[in-house]
Amino acid sequence: MPKISIILPTYNVEPYIERALQSCINQTFKDIEIIVVDDCGNDKSIEIAKDYASKDERIKIIHNEKNLGLLRARYEGVKAAISDYIMFLDPDDYLGLNLCENMVKIMNEYDMICFSMFYQTKELKFVKNEFVISKEFDLEDYLRYCANSKQCYWNLCGKVFKKEIYLKAYNGFNYSKKINMGEDLYIFLYLLLLIKKIYFLYSLNYGYYYCLNIFSLTLSFKDEKYKEQLKILKFIKENFFHIKEGLVYKFYFIIFLDLYIYKEEDLYNFYKQKITNSNLLYFRKKIFKIKRKLAMLIKRILIKLYFKLPTLPSRGGVCKVIQNILSKSIIY
Repeated sequence: MPKISIILPTYNVEPYIERALQSCINQTFKDIEIIVVDDCGNDKSIEIAKDYASKDERIKIIHNEKNLGLLRARYEGVKAAISDYIMFLDPDDYLGLNLCENMVKIMNEYDMICFSMFYQTKELKFVKNEFVISKEFDLEDYLRYCANSKQCYWNLCGKVFKKEIYLKAYNGFNYSKKINMGEDLYIFLYLLLLIKKIYFLYSLNYGYYYCLNIFSLTLSFKDEKYKEQLKILKFIKENFFHIKEGLVYKFYFIIFLDLYIYKEEDLYNFYKQKITNSNLLYFRKKIFKIKRKLAMLIKRILIKLYFKLPTLPSRGGVCKVIQNILSKSIIY
């Protein structure tokens, strides 16, 4: 049985998928399976994958009956996986060739392994993520790291999970509607409830290479993107803000704030591109800065409350004031 299943949800990535598949089949550790999930695109991505599958029996192709979106396509791949550990590769990205070899040495000891991510800039150079040392984390240490992170920490790419934990998280999520954006965050909220032992595997020589895709929704501002961001914020409010106990639940307020800041930055960038009236743009910029400062201030307070005080009352006091601000007024 293969040790790791690499799952590639595939939808209209013809210019990139060959590079992604090459980074899988040429891994120095060979005992893997590669699952390509056909999410019903209209280009030649799957034909390319089929050609590779005809030459490498480790490649499986799963066909969805209709387009299900990234979150559900990944789930279909996980269900088909026969390994105990799974990882995700978006086909417009690629992996360092000795990544699996280094992961498999420690994999069985942990629920989740995070490894180095290299982000491609507009100048087409790769910049590594902020983590700079290999280290074991318990959940509290991991949440503290995430709370202080300046980068997106809820992405599923760049991580390896126990298959059984991912399936439990997905089944706990139980959301039937198609999700067009922020898929990683939805499932990350539920993964946090199940993960206990975590390892950060840092290297300058291997990791996940997150590449620019000029067709990606996340690189441009559209009405659809803005509505999806509001939908996620509303989802967190409705599903987690009523629960007051436990560090993980409290941490959802910090996730909420980070997402809120991303939403406001996107909105301001949209205005900057579309508005020609300098006075209106100046006004928008001032509003954006005020909202961001407020969100950052509340986040700093929450980090101190959640991680530095020995106890935190679930009701009353400062905590209740902050929760009321978050749950009622800050989005709108």
